[in-house]
Amino acid sequence: MKILILGGYGVFGGRLAELLSNISEIEILICGRSLARAEAFCAGYRGAAQVRPLALDRLDIAEGLRIQAPDLVVDASGPFQDYGSDRYRVITACIDAGIDYLDFADAADFVFGVSQFDAQAKAAGVFILSGVSSFPVLTAAVLREMAARMDIIAVEGGIAPSPYAGIGLNVMRAVVGYAGAPVKLWRDGKASHGIGLAESMRFTVAAPGRLPLRNIHFSLVDVPDLQVIPPEHPTMTDIWMGAGPVPESLHRILNLLAKTRARLGLPSFAPLSPLFFAVLNRVRFGEHRGGMFVSARGEANGKTMRISWHLLAEGDDGPYIPSMAIEAVIRQLLDGKRPAPGARPGTRALELADYDVLFRGRTIFTGFRYDEPDAPLYGQLLGSAFADLPPRLRELHGGKQTRQWAGLAKIRRGRGVLARIISAFLGFPKAGTNVPVSVELSPEKGGERWTRNFGGKTFSSMQSRGSGKEEYLVVERFGIISVALALVLDGGRLYLTARRWRLLGMPMPRFLLPSGSSFESEEQGRFCFDVDISAPLVGLIVAYRGTLEPVVQA
Repeated sequence: MKILILGGYGVFGGRLAELLSNISEIEILICGRSLARAEAFCAGYRGAAQVRPLALDRLDIAEGLRIQAPDLVVDASGPFQDYGSDRYRVITACIDAGIDYLDFADAADFVFGVSQFDAQAKAAGVFILSGVSSFPVLTAAVLREMAARMDIIAVEGGIAPSPYAGIGLNVMRAVVGYAGAPVKLWRDGKASHGIGLAESMRFTVAAPGRLPLRNIHFSLVDVPDLQVIPPEHPTMTDIWMGAGPVPESLHRILNLLAKTRARLGLPSFAPLSPLFFAVLNRVRFGEHRGGMFVSARGEANGKTMRISWHLLAEGDDGPYIPSMAIEAVIRQLLDGKRPAPGARPGTRALELADYDVLFRGRTIFTGFRYDEPDAPLYGQLLGSAFADLPPRLRELHGGKQTRQWAGLAKIRRGRGVLARIISAFLGFPKAGTNVPVSVELSPEKGGERWTRNFGGKTFSSMQSRGSGKEEYLVVERFGIISVALALVLDGGRLYLTARRWRLLGMPMPRFLLPSGSSFESEEQGRFCFDVDISAPLVGLIVAYRGTLEPVVQA
């Protein structure tokens, strides 16, 4: 199979070529206006697939198709918002030449308008699929899963790339170009519009049992989902999709520019895109992690339901997700599974199960969350991962009534002056071995109180579900100090990882965040705990480890 990729050395086209590198039976034409860049990409390419550089401008696409005769064209060039009056030039050329076509289009109007070529594509016996990327293919697949449980009414979604993912200049041109401009969407049950990058919300991406992303600021973006998804769900009245690039400070500058343009009627800020491109690709700090979410409200059996889907991608795996949909379609073609002829948005190109296959073997994790207000605290926070806890952990955290557990513990105390002062102030126990320990967990308004007794020394803390920037975290309060902890299930252990903290209710700097590795596990049928409470500038404050078993009430 010969595949011609327009923009083949760009961000999305290049990553697609990498994803296809282990397929020996394909030849990839790496095309673009710059032959030198195409040659450089091919020179550094590694894999079984054959690659060949080619200088080809989209304006000359018809002649290029005649000479090269590819089996498939992938348009990864963009920005699709700026294709002008003849924006479907590549599509019509493919139909005329009888060649299948896929694209990464992120422009809603472009993708929505592709269906006008449906009759011609069917007559030519080719498929023309537009917008074959995370937005809208993955979003649509997730919503179809949700629609099996409820009638969908309102949808919010967003994508949060890693700060180290890199962003292409054409993508930046598109985003800056519609900042402050009307964006078509569905609102209050009718066609309406929002203002690009001027409307914002916050959300925490938290795949069940994984370390959540930090609470992220998302802003409205012009993506195909806003126009092509509502027709698939007759009960849908609202849809909103956003992006959450970091650092947030630069994101908020874009927000300000968008609001200024909308208020004053200024021209497009597209000329500033090279500046933002340069800054965003140089100012990189924070966690090398990205994510995506789809949150929906609906009705089932006369009751309101809320379901959210979360995707978390660690390290370098996340930036490849937008290119995986086209990768999957190409692999299916090679296996003899061909999309039906016709021209249409790519919303039904893949199902969620297809993505599960693509994510397998990568550090990409997904999961659904359901509103379960009657579930125990840890069940609410872990979601579907609660069922994966070892039996003893499920037993301890699964109750909602007062319960007691008892056992033995070993306690270590920090030796520094500050550590001793903090331990005394918070009532932490003294050092010792084989210390009898009991823990009483009792429901209390808004959460659960843990009262620990180490050899007669008692101290307690209050655990509750976080909200706002602490969503999907368990907040544990020791007197005037509260720490927001992520519940992370890994290798049969439940880790409690500190993410935020407060003193007297006020948020405190992250560089002073309490640290230490704390986890729960099960060994030989016993509940095991290993808690380490340390802090910067202080060191170890207290650490205790041991085992517990349930106390049988007489």
